[in-house]
Amino acid sequence: MAAYILRRLLLVIPTLFGILVVNFALVQFVPGGPVEQIIAQLEGGGDVFEGFAGGGGDTGTEAISSNDNYAGRQGLPPELIKELEEQFGLDKPPLERFLTMLGNYARFDFGESYFRKIDVTDLVLEKMPVSISLGLWSTLIAYLISIPMGIRKAMRDGSPFDTWTSGVIIAAYAIPGFLFAIMLLVLFAGGSYWQIFPLRGLTSDNWESLSLFGKVMDYFWHIALPVTASTIAAFATLTLLTKNSFLDEIKKQYVMTARAKGLSENRVLYGHVFRNAMLIVIAGFPAVFIGVFFAGSLIIETIFSLDGLGRLGFEAAVARDYPVMFGTMYIFGLMGLVVGIISDLMYVVVDPRIDFEKREG
Repeated sequence: MAAYILRRLLLVIPTLFGILVVNFALVQFVPGGPVEQIIAQLEGGGDVFEGFAGGGGDTGTEAISSNDNYAGRQGLPPELIKELEEQFGLDKPPLERFLTMLGNYARFDFGESYFRKIDVTDLVLEKMPVSISLGLWSTLIAYLISIPMGIRKAMRDGSPFDTWTSGVIIAAYAIPGFLFAIMLLVLFAGGSYWQIFPLRGLTSDNWESLSLFGKVMDYFWHIALPVTASTIAAFATLTLLTKNSFLDEIKKQYVMTARAKGLSENRVLYGHVFRNAMLIVIAGFPAVFIGVFFAGSLIIETIFSLDGLGRLGFEAAVARDYPVMFGTMYIFGLMGLVVGIISDLMYVVVDPRIDFEKREG
């Protein structure tokens, strides 16, 4: 197992390299770099992309130096353009900038945000609690609800309970997360009905003056609606996955043999079926958490005015804040690859009979 983990860890390096190469190359052809953003603001245009309407083939950061007729240049001295390029390091060739970035990233030095003047690492750590709160609590609640319900549905397959819960699950899965979030705001956050939960933020303004118990309650009070909105889709998927896993195991020969030996139904279910049926569900916990952590964070954070990693990445992409873009991409990519290894280890923890070494051999 140690050799397998070592090989997986070694594969992280070329995978991250490939991610950075592809995205760095794409950025070179995307119009509206950081310099163009500032030029558009200085010119009062507001939207940098207006300058590209009807433009030619030159785009990206190289368009500044190769296209003297670029709309953002008009009225601005060349010295200012050159100073901005030097400030952002865009006066160097792309290959040199990429190699410098790789060297810095190898030391986990992600640089400083172009527009916020904050280290990318500090910026990510500042936003991390919001996204972790959404991802962790959403995943835990989804598992706590889905596993018991999935087991009960499998044991009562075809019953009225199975039928009406399936209807609820399908309806929940069909509702888009953002629509459900808006509905929660309208109903419970003072939209048109009840003012039960706060409208925005993760804590109240008087957070520092609250007692420890008050801080805990205030935290859960604020996060109740965002977590509910981000849990809905994961809850539906996990419930059906749990039910189907149990149904597959219940129909196997070893279950019939255990029942024939006179074992009680609970002993058969929780002593034999449970570990095999829950292998995929439990081992997939890290991947589910990362999925909730990344996929749903932007919309939920925007609707509930939460300042997390989802909004950070979106704002960095819009502003062409390259250190934040590539820094967060590197961190997220590394986390995703490590989570993949943890998921494999979870399979072994849940079922020690699994041996990745023999499978690869």
